[in-house]
Amino acid sequence: MRAVVQRVKNASVTVQGRSVGKIEKGLLVFLGISRQDTRQDVLSLAARIAHLRIFADDRDLMNLSVLEIGGAILVVSQFTLYGDCRKGRRPSYADAAAPELAKILYEDFIQAIKAFNIPVASGEFQAMMEVTLSNDGPVTLLLDSKKIF
Repeated sequence: MRAVVQRVKNASVTVQGRSVGKIEKGLLVFLGISRQDTRQDVLSLAARIAHLRIFADDRDLMNLSVLEIGGAILVVSQFTLYGDCRKGRRPSYADAAAPELAKILYEDFIQAIKAFNIPVASGEFQAMMEVTLSNDGPVTLLLDSKKIF
């Protein structure tokens, strides 16, 4: 499981002109799910993201997590995080999970974040979405559940 995590002042996602998710200060998480991912990947990545200390404290040091600042998380499914661009000019998505598995793990991830009592908004799985954000910093991190431990 891979995630692009962005610290944001606000973020929103729309589908066909209709708002489906919106947050103020917090994290925007683009989530990619591979064929090999399991519930353990969900739990470890959700915990890591919930506890990432990437928000400024009173000394302007990145010492606080989204939990500690009372922020929210917007989760957007993005299978293209498993695009392999090593051959040719068209990415291969062979490592991305099939939609049936990806949807289950995507929804599990949202529930795992909610279990930390973090407000969560989300995109719409398999929809063509427009994501708008105000990146804060900018602070952008790449996480991979296979590289956490």
